[in-house]
Amino acid sequence: MVIRTLSILALLALSLSTPAYALTTLETSVDRNPAIEGEYLVLSIKADDDVDNGSLDTSILLKDFIVGRTSVSRSTQIMNFDASKETRWQVLLAPKRAGIIEIPALTIKGVSSAPIKLTVSAPGSQPQQMKSLFIRSSLSSEEAYVGQLITYKVKLYLAVELQRGVLSAPNVEGAQLKQLGEDIDTTEILDGRRYRVIERTYSIIADTPGKLTLSGASFSGDVLVEAARRGGMFSFNESRPMQAKAAPSEVTIYPIPSDYHGKWLVSDLVVLKEDWPASQTFEVGVPLTRNITLLASNTDETSLPELSINLPEGFKQYPEKPQRQTFVREKQVVAQLKQTTAIVPTQAGSYTLPEIKVPWWNNQTNKQEFATLPARTITVSSSSSTPEVIPSTVDTTAAKSHGYWQVLTAIFALLWLSTLLLWRRHIRKLKLDHVSPPTTTKHSHSEMPSMLGIEAACRSGQAGAIILALQQHFSAQFAHKMTLAEIAGLTPALGSAIKQLQQAAYSPATQHIDGQQILDAVKNCPMVARKTAKSALNPLNPL
Repeated sequence: MVIRTLSILALLALSLSTPAYALTTLETSVDRNPAIEGEYLVLSIKADDDVDNGSLDTSILLKDFIVGRTSVSRSTQIMNFDASKETRWQVLLAPKRAGIIEIPALTIKGVSSAPIKLTVSAPGSQPQQMKSLFIRSSLSSEEAYVGQLITYKVKLYLAVELQRGVLSAPNVEGAQLKQLGEDIDTTEILDGRRYRVIERTYSIIADTPGKLTLSGASFSGDVLVEAARRGGMFSFNESRPMQAKAAPSEVTIYPIPSDYHGKWLVSDLVVLKEDWPASQTFEVGVPLTRNITLLASNTDETSLPELSINLPEGFKQYPEKPQRQTFVREKQVVAQLKQTTAIVPTQAGSYTLPEIKVPWWNNQTNKQEFATLPARTITVSSSSSTPEVIPSTVDTTAAKSHGYWQVLTAIFALLWLSTLLLWRRHIRKLKLDHVSPPTTTKHSHSEMPSMLGIEAACRSGQAGAIILALQQHFSAQFAHKMTLAEIAGLTPALGSAIKQLQQAAYSPATQHIDGQQILDAVKNCPMVARKTAKSALNPLNPL
């Protein structure tokens, strides 16, 4: 009971001895001086009273600083029955310019702080080993031609833990800028200090000659830094925004040389390659595939020219859309263009495919050069199943007796006509109505079993199936293997149908096939005469 009474008296005495709180001092300090232009520092403001958060007005700082996040904390201390309160603000500031900048006095409830003279250094003036975050950049060349690819590499060095951030590309006008590949995340040790390094590579292709200025890549983000807890033995990590920027760069761009001829292409090395079948002999109507690849070092895929492929008469070609890509191989940027073409020989003979030549400018020797594929000689033969035509010999004896046989032929013709007239009269007299007269069968393509295969293929709409069905049908009709060229030569309608099928088969885009047009062309094609055993009375049928 006595102890309880003493406690109440002590609290009463403490309350009576506590003075009325009032703000008397306002102190400001920075965590570093000198500072770096564009990099954040911490401005601490301490008030010796419990003050509202909105009492501090930082708008006066916006003239010379970028004002970042602001945090507020409060504390109360009691020592020997003497209580004190404190309010602390931490404001992140980034100087906008180099030189001597004054942090002006701040005022809360009529109490002002002392101004601070801050020395601000230009970016890059501080030794890099003293920094926790900085950027290095490099150019593959400080001189280039219009259309030439140069690489711009950026390395972001971090000695602190990255929480979040954005690495921005340099600003450049009059050039194409594109990132190459993915970021590379490694570590490096500089002056005994370990850094995390994020590397990024950009390609730059200038459009016009002159001076090309790059502002430099930049980083903006938040990192975790170690901060000591006030009045404690331990430290903790706090998030703090940081910025860094690479030094600007300049490149001299030269125009296209006046003595250059052809489509402009500048590179370190240009190569033409070709995939060709091992055989040099081909058949008419049998398609072959030709793959040509154009490779260029330190060049963008958009700079590669279209390949001009000319073929002599006797060939049809169906090129696909060129495939372009850019990749990095052994730290070199390589551009590739691949052209695939289907070639169909249409006539037998020996042919020379002309050479393919691509002009380019060697930026190492400053001379025009050519990437070439040499001319190629091939042989095109007729279909292996085509029967050999043997010329007939003329019997001189038969030639001499040509007139004699003409007389005999005329006599037999008169006798045949007389017999025919007598036979017709005999038939009319008999009046054999109960006997049905024989009919003459008119042969057509529709009667052939292979016609069903053509009709089914046309319904499917597949060019390959229709071509196969046509070859089977006409091979059966002519009793030997027929090529597409031979079928196309039968009638103009078949020639048009074969051309339609070849375009649909080898074109990269889907094309409509008129199946009815193909069927009509087949049905209207004359049939080859066949020797068949017929009744001797059929030609004498008067009906």
